[in-house]
Amino acid sequence: MVLTKDAYMKSFLALILLLFSFTLAFAQNEQSPIVEKEFAYKDWVYKNVKTGTDMNLRKFTFDKKLVMAVYFAPWCPNWKHDVAFVQGLYEKYRGNGFDVIGVGEYDPVDAMKAHLETYKVTFPAVYESELRTDKQKTLHYGYRKAAGDTRGWGSPWYVFLEPRNLEKSGEILSRKANVVNGELIKEEAERFIRAKLGLPADIVKAVNRSK
Repeated sequence: MVLTKDAYMKSFLALILLLFSFTLAFAQNEQSPIVEKEFAYKDWVYKNVKTGTDMNLRKFTFDKKLVMAVYFAPWCPNWKHDVAFVQGLYEKYRGNGFDVIGVGEYDPVDAMKAHLETYKVTFPAVYESELRTDKQKTLHYGYRKAAGDTRGWGSPWYVFLEPRNLEKSGEILSRKANVVNGELIKEEAERFIRAKLGLPADIVKAVNRSK
């Protein structure tokens, strides 16, 4: 049986759609729980993706209750699955002492800027690296390995910092922290954030689950 050009194109497009759907599904299967790990997490000064100005993490955490640093690669489908949720958490809880800072990895700064604009990200973002060949040279890579993350690229990767428990000076910022070696489990993440901020459980969700 010989396919016509039109039939061939339809089959080809169907195959592309199937592969795309499979990729999206696969990109959502790296959810990981919040776990406490002991490792030396260092203070840093990185440049802001949008402005190019220096940002210091210790100063950024000042006067806050909880800071979530999320390491991401703009091209990563797993991160693209999380980004809207993270932006939503930032908008919902920033008035309660919560803040988010992104740390871009393994892509040029221009690509990071375009990514932030496309996904309407308003929380601040800095960058540690710009090349994929830098993967094993980054602090991000070392932290992940210390925290037991076995993934190849480790995007996204989260570390929760509680400013009241951070070291006030020196190279080391924290020696123990809660991390997520993958995508956030949404309900767990929100429960964790609310508890750390001293907020009551989400009554609406509790009521809905009881129905």
